[in-house]
Amino acid sequence: MTSSAAIFDSSIFIDLFRHGRHLDRMESFVGLIRTSAVVLAELQRGATNEQERQVLHSLRKNHPVWVPTEGNWRESSDLLRRMRQDYGFTVAKLRDLHFDVLIALTARSFGARLITSNATDFERIKRYRNFNLELW
Repeated sequence: MTSSAAIFDSSIFIDLFRHGRHLDRMESFVGLIRTSAVVLAELQRGATNEQERQVLHSLRKNHPVWVPTEGNWRESSDLLRRMRQDYGFTVAKLRDLHFDVLIALTARSFGARLITSNATDFERIKRYRNFNLELW
């Protein structure tokens, strides 16, 4: 539970894989990198080549993997219900947000920074539960 720990959201890796963004920042990153099991699942589902699969293998091998707790799952459902009431989100949008909520709650549980390029969804989630958010 150290504030120097950080989780990179899927959006950072997707930006890197697809557009070459964030490489310099990732290489010069100072702090403890932790991996979210949810991020790994999202990236594994979308991995399109061997290089991407190797990055995922390296993340699993070299950085502790944090898994949402049962409490995180329950809390995520409550947050999503409130978001549906407040914003009128469709079931499809709530399904899209569910993993992001779990990533945010896991980072919050460990006192870690969540680094993402997905400002819209994570800033919206932060309105419901405060967590350390860093936008790239």
